[in-house]
Amino acid sequence: ASLYLLATPTLVLLGVGASFAIPPIRDEIENVSMLNPGVHGFSEVLYAFTSAANNNGSAFAGLTANTGWLDAALAVAMLLGRFVPIVLVLALAGSLAAQGTLPTTAGTLPTHRPQFVGLLIGVSIIFTALTYFPVLALGPLAEGLS
Repeated sequence: ASLYLLATPTLVLLGVGASFAIPPIRDEIENVSMLNPGVHGFSEVLYAFTSAANNNGSAFAGLTANTGWLDAALAVAMLLGRFVPIVLVLALAGSLAAQGTLPTTAGTLPTHRPQFVGLLIGVSIIFTALTYFPVLALGPLAEGLS
């Protein structure tokens, strides 16, 4: 289950990180692809990878994604974003199907009560915030504060 939750954010963060960490690729993106410099340009690349990894494929109007690196990287992000979660869910289903049932004890957390729903929603929100906050601080939040 953990790998499933980490698959898409990992694809997004690796794609954006590689785009700006490798100097020749960064130069290509900054000089050819991004029409808006600075943090808005970073947000454009972030949105492109987020959209591709979630199999949407849209981008901001200021990003020209028709370069060798972005074509290949966004295609890989879209391909892996589609099939890696499917494989991980099937592996999880196979693992759960192979397990036997256990009797309910005093330490069992009931999944039909509001406590479980609250914990599930809370952990999901906290996990998502901790995953994306550093990148959001570099892009949209920095743009809003400047």
